[in-house]
Order: sequence, then structure tokens, then C-alpha cells
Amino acid sequence: MNLRPSLLMLAGAFVLSACSSTPTRYHTLIAAQPHMTEAPAEAAGFQLQVLPVRIPVQTDQPSLVVRESDGRLAILETALWASPPADEFHDALAIELEQRLGVRDLAGLPGRTNVPVLSLRTDVRRFDSLPGRHAALDVMWSLEMSERGRQSRALTCASVIHEQAGSEVDSLVLAHQRAIAGLAATIARTARQWAANPDSGCPQP
Repeated sequence: MNLRPSLLMLAGAFVLSACSSTPTRYHTLIAAQPHMTEAPAEAAGFQLQVLPVRIPVQTDQPSLVVRESDGRLAILETALWASPPADEFHDALAIELEQRLGVRDLAGLPGRTNVPVLSLRTDVRRFDSLPGRHAALDVMWSLEMSERGRQSRALTCASVIHEQAGSEVDSLVLAHQRAIAGLAATIARTARQWAANPDSGCPQP
């Protein structure tokens, strides 16, 4: 009987500690709605395959990593990604591209044999979050068109995108969502032009 008050005090202290600590929040790069500025266009004349995305190791972490003004990186232990950042980036980019191209990502599944396949390989060289400043992407991306009976052809381009962001984590995440949408718009526009005219090249910076 003498232990009960002590146990109650310990339980109460644990509850107070839990209430006072910062709650863990999960974030995603997948926008609630695709960032479309115009009505979806008619379906592209090719199938789409978005290959796995490469992302810098220092930012491919379970927690959000932000850059401080003096160049150091800080890990936000209570702000976590809903899934690995490379997967988040891949899925967000695929969804934005599907809306702009009017076709679904094959996601590794076999497609129709009589329709060419456009494969996208994305290498994210910079994935920066600078609170109060911006979210920044520096991406190398390659398109490869494969069609039965024809030699495949490829095009490699680069995009650098900055989106203004506030100091809050939510603002940084939303800025990254907009940056990915901007990247998708550039890739989709280039893919359509390149599919119709193989002599067309990368977009002007």
C-alpha cells in the first residue's frame, strides 16, 4: 500500500514530461493537390516510367535537415519525413508528371508493347532547406525513349530551382513541393517537345 503514492507520482511526472515535450510531426513532399496552372493536357503519345531518384546522403535522412546561415546543417529530430526522402521525391515527381502528361507511371510494371516508353532518371545534387530564405533544388535529369524496333535515344538536362520559404518547417516543406512541381513542369514540357522532335534539346536556363 505504501508504494501506490510513489507510483502515482511517477506516472504523473511522466505524463507532465510527455505533455511538455515537442510532439513529433510527419511531413511529405507529395502535395495535397498537383500544382497545375492550367487544365490537364491530352495524353502524351508515350508511356512513362519514373526510375528511382538519387538524393544527397546528407539530406536523405528520416528527419528534416536544414542549412544554417553559417553553413552548418541541423537535424530536426521532431520533424520527420513520412517515408525516405528519395521515395518522397520520386512519388511527388511522378504524381506531378502524370497530371501534366496525362499518362500513369508504369512503376516497374510491363506496359504496352506497341507504345514507346519514356524513362526518367533523376539525380538530385542539391536538396537545400534554408529557413527564412528558400528551398533549393539542383537536379540532373535524363530522358530515354525506347521503342520496339528502333534504337533508343537519350537527352540529359539540368534544372536549378529556388522557392521562397518562411522560417517554419511547414513553409519549407511547401516550398519543396512547389519546387518539385516546377521541375515536373519543365520535364513534361521538354519530354513532349523532344518526343515530337528528336532534334529539340534541353530548356534554356
